[in-house]
Amino acid sequence: MGKLAVAALRGVLVVLLAGSLFVQAVMVPLLAADMNGLRPEYAYLRTPILVITILGIVTAQVVVVCVWRLVTMVRRGTVFSTAAFRYVHIVIGAFVAAALLVFALAVVLAPGEAVAPGVVLLLCGVVMAVLGVALVVLVLRMLLAQAVARDIEAARMQAELEEVI
Repeated sequence: MGKLAVAALRGVLVVLLAGSLFVQAVMVPLLAADMNGLRPEYAYLRTPILVITILGIVTAQVVVVCVWRLVTMVRRGTVFSTAAFRYVHIVIGAFVAAALLVFALAVVLAPGEAVAPGVVLLLCGVVMAVLGVALVVLVLRMLLAQAVARDIEAARMQAELEEVI
């Protein structure tokens, strides 16, 4: 991975992390203040929506940090090691958690008339999309496993060749 690509990706990750921290520190409290004005029949939605929002932001931050660590490993040439699996597993878990959070939001919003039924259906579509991303990362993890196995085999063969020489 070239230096320019690594620098560009790190720049994007910094912007994403800074943006998520801004949303966490400024926008969520504003959302909470706005939700104080909910009609009494929808007041029960305030806490679940705020908790789901905060946890959703945390899952995004976890993904950003893990991708940063993986990019660092790529830059150092150590990504084809078993240490990379830890970060990939965390990313997969974070995407699954995000999908569960979106599903929980759909469940919270489904009863009553707080939102139109189409919004709940759209949220279910988002759940499927996020689970799809988790599956793509799982496939990439399998590719990483194959690359690590081949790297280990190549190192073993290199050691055998050096013994012969």
